[in-house]
Amino acid sequence: MQFFPSSTETGSPNVAAFYEKTTGSWQYVAWCPATRAAVIIDPVLDFDPAAGATWTASADEILHYVTSEGLEVEGVLDTHPHADHFSSAAYLKEKLGGVPKQAIGELVMKVQEIWSDFYADDSLNGRDDYWDRLFKAGDTFKVGKCDVEVSLSTGHTLASITYKIGDAVFAHDTFMAPDSGTSRADFPGGSSSELWDSLQAILALPGQIRVFVGHDYCKGGRAEACMATVAEHKASNIHVKDGTTKEEFISIRDARDATLPLPGQMLYALQINIRGGRLPEPDPQGRAVLRVPLNRFASKIASNFEHSARE
Repeated sequence: MQFFPSSTETGSPNVAAFYEKTTGSWQYVAWCPATRAAVIIDPVLDFDPAAGATWTASADEILHYVTSEGLEVEGVLDTHPHADHFSSAAYLKEKLGGVPKQAIGELVMKVQEIWSDFYADDSLNGRDDYWDRLFKAGDTFKVGKCDVEVSLSTGHTLASITYKIGDAVFAHDTFMAPDSGTSRADFPGGSSSELWDSLQAILALPGQIRVFVGHDYCKGGRAEACMATVAEHKASNIHVKDGTTKEEFISIRDARDATLPLPGQMLYALQINIRGGRLPEPDPQGRAVLRVPLNRFASKIASNFEHSARE
């Protein structure tokens, strides 16, 4: 766990960051130092695709932290329906007595529409009942004395949102650490052009704003990193530092994305995450199964082979 204390700025939260090594994912607890009110952001449910097994070690580490710190968790928030790991939002809400509000951006409904077709399962579509609140761009709320603003940050997915809590921005799969640049934009509904616009909206914030990212893959073997300021991204982010044009970014991002394989958990994870982190209901014999859409991403595999042949 990494801890980032509140700054002297009014409404600045304490932030505890938890790293899930298997998928390179960052999970966060942001809390008000004055009231100890808290939200959990982008928590992970552990999953082994080879065994088809889930467990809760990552989520339980967060539960231990909020209990030991005496925090009152008011919300379990996802920034988007994740493609590379399962969300543990539903599990955490249950373990916390059903009190926290579970929330995500309202455009998750469009993602349900897309992926219910991929899974040939119409029961996954139109299910807003999996969440207590679906945020719109511009929505605001409070965590204790910390003001929270919600903005739409599309590009990585069409449903991605950002939470700005005081001087802390939870930018999910937009930025990565400055030495790693930005996140991919080639998933269904993604757009490198929209991702650029989302990145620029965050870069327009004051330089001291702390930007907390969704992933880190420890480039060059360095220690895992989750936070850099707006000023640091503008100075050294390898994809969007000052002087980079939109056209240059799109060219870099699209070329990079064309070489990337699908995330190892993607075809499993989306059917969980468009349910708000809920596993499929077991049948009367207690059997629960996941679906895998066949040959819907064959063109991606072919593209990877083509790029590999050129190298």
